[in-house]
Amino acid sequence: MSIAAAGQMTNMNSVMQNLPPTTKIQTELQDGWLTIWLDSPKNKNAIDDAMCADLMAVLDTVRDDRGVRGITLRGKNGVFCSGGDLKSFNRMQAPGVSHAEVAKMNRGIGDVLTSLNEMPQVVICLVEGAAIAGGLGLMCCGDVILGTEDAKFSLTETMLGIPPAQIAPFVVGRVGLPMARRIMLTGARFTGAEALGYGLLDETAYDVAGLEDIEAKIKRGVLRCGPGAIAATKHLILSSRDKSGAAMMDHAADVFATCMLSDEGKEGISSFVEKRKPGWSQKS
Repeated sequence: MSIAAAGQMTNMNSVMQNLPPTTKIQTELQDGWLTIWLDSPKNKNAIDDAMCADLMAVLDTVRDDRGVRGITLRGKNGVFCSGGDLKSFNRMQAPGVSHAEVAKMNRGIGDVLTSLNEMPQVVICLVEGAAIAGGLGLMCCGDVILGTEDAKFSLTETMLGIPPAQIAPFVVGRVGLPMARRIMLTGARFTGAEALGYGLLDETAYDVAGLEDIEAKIKRGVLRCGPGAIAATKHLILSSRDKSGAAMMDHAADVFATCMLSDEGKEGISSFVEKRKPGWSQKS
């Protein structure tokens, strides 16, 4: 085993030791790739305060760790996520619960979505079974979204008398304003095959095994890329939402120079000149 490989293994062991205990999700780290499993079988992996806390704790732990090269988010029990936990919503409507308390609960979901959306690592969302309401919003925070052809999708909030509040910006960012209006305002229900045409999914497969084959191909590509360059590129992509023109050009130039002069940038250029793989590139 090379010194670099040994160092990477030590780092992965350190990550696993530092991951916080969780109750509503499970985590697996293999070859620098973290898989986060939503695991709340009693409510089909619905999002509640406990799941939000689990997700935030894990994402906070690995955010600045370039030894974690990518993240896959998927659901246990044959389903991705059934949305927000409606029983907890019902409890928030009890007498004495204030407007501020309800708003704080909803804002907490927004914090999770933002954190996932802005992770420096590549995030793959792998959808089987169903992604409903908040679950559909959650998957829209991924960089690459894969789903089975028969998976079920719907934004059901308005049918319950509430808006898709925190997820709306992420759905709009994924499919654009016209399609977001259509699927959020009409209570539309559709399959994975239709979601592909809507732009919600990048690829579909007949079954989970097919999804995992596509995921493996994507992971191989990501693992050939510099982790710092991935983080910088994702930052630039997201920066383009609120920067433009000269401001964006100056910002991009600054990020480029920082990466070019970094150890990773020097290794990448040297490896090309010397006709060898860079140190971070895993064997495919």
